[in-house]
Amino acid sequence: MRRENKKVAIITLGCRVNQSESSVIEGTLKENGVTIVGINEKPDYCVINTCTVTGRSDANSRQYIRRAYKTGAQIIVTGCYSELNRNEVCSLWKNCIVIPSADKEKIIGHILGFDVDTLYNFHDRARPYLKVQDGCNFRCSYCAVPLARGKSTSLSVQEAVRRAAGIAEKGFKELVLTGIHLGSYGRDLDASINLSHLIKEILLSTDIGRIRLSSIEINEIDDELIELLSHPRVCNHLHLPLQSGSDRILRLMKRNYSAGSFRDLLIRISKNTENMAFGTDIIVGFPTETEEDFLFSFELLQELPFSYLHIFPYSERSGTDAAKMTPHISSRIIRQRTDSLMQLNNDKKKIYALKQSGHVLGVIAEEQDRFCNLSGTANNYLKIQFKATGLQRGSLVFVRIDDKNEGLLNASVISSL
Repeated sequence: MRRENKKVAIITLGCRVNQSESSVIEGTLKENGVTIVGINEKPDYCVINTCTVTGRSDANSRQYIRRAYKTGAQIIVTGCYSELNRNEVCSLWKNCIVIPSADKEKIIGHILGFDVDTLYNFHDRARPYLKVQDGCNFRCSYCAVPLARGKSTSLSVQEAVRRAAGIAEKGFKELVLTGIHLGSYGRDLDASINLSHLIKEILLSTDIGRIRLSSIEINEIDDELIELLSHPRVCNHLHLPLQSGSDRILRLMKRNYSAGSFRDLLIRISKNTENMAFGTDIIVGFPTETEEDFLFSFELLQELPFSYLHIFPYSERSGTDAAKMTPHISSRIIRQRTDSLMQLNNDKKKIYALKQSGHVLGVIAEEQDRFCNLSGTANNYLKIQFKATGLQRGSLVFVRIDDKNEGLLNASVISSL
């Protein structure tokens, strides 16, 4: 079959799921003779994989569509923003084609002009994302993503393992299991299948060096998963969204846990795991959030052993229950509260990093400077710098932590894979 040397720019905004989906499109196009270029390199096609998690995400999506429009290329828009704003996109940019999120892989055939087998083992990241789940059955009052992605669906265990094996065969040492609601994996397949079941199958059937979990809900951590977190090939890192430390706000958000239950389970996990890194998401300025509500959040975050915080000023999303709530919090107060949490985040990062001195960590080599300094991500999600020669990007390197320098932990190499 004839392959044309078409030039395609792929712009990806937002979450790891989007990034995983774009990698699949990019890899399959490359395998079939397409050249991937930047948006300023006169592409024949521009693929914009959009996001709608915040108002800024919407604005960035529109900005990249405008930039693509100016290139004169055929524009293909997909993702959550265009899913919820299809009419707006089509009316503002007449030469856009909007592809539903569920049909993203069809972009490949549209560009090539013929159907091909989709490849799932190409990634330009040293730590590739493997999407095993999509959609969400929750309806958190602030979130528009379920409106765009629909109900939760899971990849079959067999197919997920096949794709994981393909990633391992390409020489990757880590894969990141990801989904819109990863902890719900398997519920639509069979009562006996869950995320722990999938992890065990990947460990048994592939030789991938290590598995990392992306974001997962606190009440989806059970005894089986806690035990798996101690496996040497499972990263000792959990990202557990809190969103608020106020029970009143959590109820308004339609989160299905209390601040107390979150605290108790996280402390239990920390006592049953070694050197575990915990990260979280927190929303600042949710409608009606009082100073007392914010202090509940601040004090809980201060108390718990988080190693980093992702802080999000509340962003109104059309079509959500929270958009109808009043009063809204002023931008000045949101900035003040955000600044307080940013300082707490810096303190948390510093405390956790200083505890690593003398520890042996496994690091995926990701970047190298001209002085042969390599840097990469450790199993506990810290950024580590070390000096080595002859190591390829993506190598799994075991290092001993020495000290901290300008945000990076310095380390000495012990061995590598």
